[in-house]
Amino acid sequence: MKQIIYLYLFLSSLALFSQSNFNSQHYKVTLGDLETNTFEKDSTANALTIYELGNSYVDRYDYDLRTEIKQKIKILNKEGFDKANVSIHLYNKDDRKEKVDNIVATTYNLVNGKVTKTKLLEKDIFREKYDENHTLVKFTLPNIKPGSVITYSYKRISPFMFKYEGWRFQSDIPTLYSEYRTSIPGNWFYNIKLVGGKKLTTNTSKVEKHCLESSRGGYSDCGVSVYAMKDIPAFIEEDFMTTRDNYLARVEYELQTFKSFDGIIHNYAKTWKTVDREFKTDKDIGKQLRKSINLEDFLQPEVINESDMLKKANSIYSYVQENYIWNGDYKIFQDVSIKNLIKSKSGNVSSINILLHNLLKESGINVKPVLLSTRNNGFATKVFPVISDFNYIIVQATINDKIYYLDATDKYLNFGDIPFRCLNGYGRLMDFKKGSEWIDIKPSRPSNVLYKVELNFDENETLSGDVASRRTGYHALNYKKSYYQNKDAHLLKLENEFPYIDISDFKVTDKDITSEEFNESYHIEYNYEDTGDHIYLNPFFVVFFNENPFKLQERTYPIDFGYKDTYFYSLKLNLNDNYSIVEMPKERSIALPNNAGRVLFSTKFAGNSLVMMMKINFNQAIYEPEYYQALKEFMSKIVTIQTNSILLIKKK
Repeated sequence: MKQIIYLYLFLSSLALFSQSNFNSQHYKVTLGDLETNTFEKDSTANALTIYELGNSYVDRYDYDLRTEIKQKIKILNKEGFDKANVSIHLYNKDDRKEKVDNIVATTYNLVNGKVTKTKLLEKDIFREKYDENHTLVKFTLPNIKPGSVITYSYKRISPFMFKYEGWRFQSDIPTLYSEYRTSIPGNWFYNIKLVGGKKLTTNTSKVEKHCLESSRGGYSDCGVSVYAMKDIPAFIEEDFMTTRDNYLARVEYELQTFKSFDGIIHNYAKTWKTVDREFKTDKDIGKQLRKSINLEDFLQPEVINESDMLKKANSIYSYVQENYIWNGDYKIFQDVSIKNLIKSKSGNVSSINILLHNLLKESGINVKPVLLSTRNNGFATKVFPVISDFNYIIVQATINDKIYYLDATDKYLNFGDIPFRCLNGYGRLMDFKKGSEWIDIKPSRPSNVLYKVELNFDENETLSGDVASRRTGYHALNYKKSYYQNKDAHLLKLENEFPYIDISDFKVTDKDITSEEFNESYHIEYNYEDTGDHIYLNPFFVVFFNENPFKLQERTYPIDFGYKDTYFYSLKLNLNDNYSIVEMPKERSIALPNNAGRVLFSTKFAGNSLVMMMKINFNQAIYEPEYYQALKEFMSKIVTIQTNSILLIKKK
């Protein structure tokens, strides 16, 4: 009788589980997977990975790397239908190529209380050439509806053991359970890297004896590992971040050594000492860096004979900026040719900045190349050398004991500035005498925005006045490009941003496109809201932040502005004897924790004038996720301050 009761309670609890919960423990689709159509932990989710499994191992007969994939996904609404579109990326090199086999895909629906299955047909699987080294195998699961559960599985077969299959635990939808199993023969030794900062819920390893054998009696043991994560939130991209690949939870493999059954060891991973030596003798970058240059072929005599080394460096930098155009190519280890650059006046990053390097070096200036990975390319690995992580090169110049970082690919850059794309934390300084080292890459000067506005009422009740603005650093760079690339469009954009003002006498006072600052001034006529005896004015006709850029409930990756900056706005409103102020915004002082930022907003009435000032400081270039809620509230208050109005009343 007790056994019957226990069985009844078990079946009852199982039925209750299946009606209200997803089965994240198995690939098999349950009634609970189909009946549960909401995800309480993330009400914004359009789809949900219930269960996923990867299993990578080396075939004992042909030594190919085999990876078996299983996915079970819940489609919560129509916006989640795109998860039914599957693309499998296959790599090929010369006569070797990856293959995919055993594709099985099924859509499950609950129709009138009954489970229906719709299988993917072979004819609906397509192949598409992506580029010379990649092919896509694509399919779309059939009969998708809100509430569907889809499953698909396949096996990828690869002859490329140096590309051991990595695994992503996180994607743009929540994941309940993700597991990756690996079996790696002792012949292959990999550097294994866990990225993203999330903790594994399972991390086990054991040794399997004689997992791989050779025809001559040799054998290898295998290291068998299991990695798993549970309840992984969706990764949602937001403003002020580098590439998402820096933060997605995943495991990656980098082949270090391979030992064949005859005992020969092949080294793939290298030390920086080895990399430095190879880099120096490389047929592309190394060879180009060693080229000698006849300065008379490039520079005017007055530049060559200039005794002030900083002035000389500035002139050389300007020469390269003005005479050679970057073609947008980030390839830094191939197609590097100063000869072709000189001939065509256009080239990739390496060609332009190596020409700059060589001209400075030939002029007696201490220079070294610096390898970078740009913001969109991800962080370069620091644990061990991975040259393929780098996609950019700049020049370090030391002049009068001061260090400058130079990039001649952008004609708007001031000497000592580098493009925003290069602000990715650090780079590798390639010093061929002392050895390479990691260095921090930071902006050379502050980035600020400052506005000074003075408005006056005349006897005809017209409100007009003058505006002066100054931008420095990256704020100046963006405005220089906007203005000098199309002056008419720049002015039109300015007028469209402020529809209730008329602009005249627009002036830019800077000398050229590489000035450190961008200064503009203009006269405005303010078309205010007049409701009889009352006038409403928004004192912020310039708004630094129209809306709060931070909207997530939680952000698990850093807020990366790239640089520290300051915003300053001052207004002097001169009233004539016909007006008095009834209501004006309250003064505010708001600080981020640890003095990481501050907003000061003050209003004073002196004589017959209102003086208002707002200053916003972001004292850090990068804020850790712990600051997110404070930054979110900080930005919200800034937006609120900028939408406040001043109420004026006409005197009787």
